[in-house]
Amino acid sequence: MADDLFSAAMEERLSRRAPLAARLRPRNLDEVVGQEHLLGAGRPLRALIEADRLSSVVLWGPPGTGKTTIARLVAGATAKAFEPLSAVTAGVKDVREVVERARARLGQHGQGTILFLDEVHRFTRTQQDALLPHVEEGLLVLVSATTENPFFSLTSPLLSRSTLFRLEPLGSDALRTLLLRAVADPERGLGDDGLTIDPAAAEHLAVRADGDARHALTALEVAAALCLEAGRAAITLADAEAALSLRAMHYGDDEHYDVLSAFIKSLRGSDPDAALHWMARMLEAGEDPRVITRRMVILASEDIGLADPTALLIADAAARALEFVGLPEARLNLAQAALHLALAPKSNAVTRAIDAAQADVRDRPSGRVPAHLRDAHYPGAAKLGHGTGYRYPHDEPGGWVDQEYRPAEVADRVYYEPSARDPARPTGEPDR
Repeated sequence: MADDLFSAAMEERLSRRAPLAARLRPRNLDEVVGQEHLLGAGRPLRALIEADRLSSVVLWGPPGTGKTTIARLVAGATAKAFEPLSAVTAGVKDVREVVERARARLGQHGQGTILFLDEVHRFTRTQQDALLPHVEEGLLVLVSATTENPFFSLTSPLLSRSTLFRLEPLGSDALRTLLLRAVADPERGLGDDGLTIDPAAAEHLAVRADGDARHALTALEVAAALCLEAGRAAITLADAEAALSLRAMHYGDDEHYDVLSAFIKSLRGSDPDAALHWMARMLEAGEDPRVITRRMVILASEDIGLADPTALLIADAAARALEFVGLPEARLNLAQAALHLALAPKSNAVTRAIDAAQADVRDRPSGRVPAHLRDAHYPGAAKLGHGTGYRYPHDEPGGWVDQEYRPAEVADRVYYEPSARDPARPTGEPDR
């Protein structure tokens, strides 16, 4: 009895010392803030949890959106045994031990097992394959959580045997509700400190948390400490701003592709402000700047081309400046190149031309090099007829001569079709 009392007292002290986000973790589905599309009344995930009929699922969403919270609520609602693992520290050996316990539990008591695997994207393909047979036979119900795009990070067999639930970043209204709850709650929140929070401070924390409940509550806890240190009773906007000043930008592996895509599409769409925004996001998140310059060099030909031939020179110069100068100064070179590309006239004539030419080379008879175009500079070439009939353009008054430069098999094919922003074909060339 004494040991039980000691353990209970220790757990109570630990819970009081736990971070605010952990103390305020929802105890039931009604306390969950946000994710109404999954956990609202009658919504699919809530119905499965309440009926204890959850099959293998993948919970995918940014940090602080409730993935672990939902898993804990599943643990409290299910009659199955609940086995939590983190893919950060667990390996195949740990999975085998869970499987052995699950098999013994099912054989002895007829009880199923739910395996909660947090950060599942950290598991290698081999480790994921080790789970697959046990999920297939129904020995384990796998509840996995990931911040990374599961279509990139999970194996196809494992993903196909799971239902994917996507959690969205929390809106500012939901975060504001959570912050006010944290301030007012006397047991798990800040209520026993007698603090209040200015509406402007709550609004600032809610908006700047970028949908991350954990970050919002952590920032609130720091702001509260600053407030108490100053001997004030109300958390101010200045406290909130100071608490957020050390925040690092979240930038997951899958967001790398999304932000890069948004950057390229902004350049292509001639929006200089959007292009600079996405570039700044990448630089602040620590993206390799060579990825940025590489994409700008490609875009200079893919989406601008001959509409502004200097675009390629500018993009290439930015790439060289990056290697020569380095960050942070080279951000100016990158920004100049991005602005030039965004403001340049756009044409995809180069892309269409080379795509069409390569398609013909693959799909049509290529034909031999016409005799008048063959190399005639070596001894004996004239005897073979090489160069016979070739007309030197510089001997003509206009610098252009009407002669065929392709095999007969593709002589009628047109690849370069200039837009109104591209240079036209040479003057005097006949229409095709």
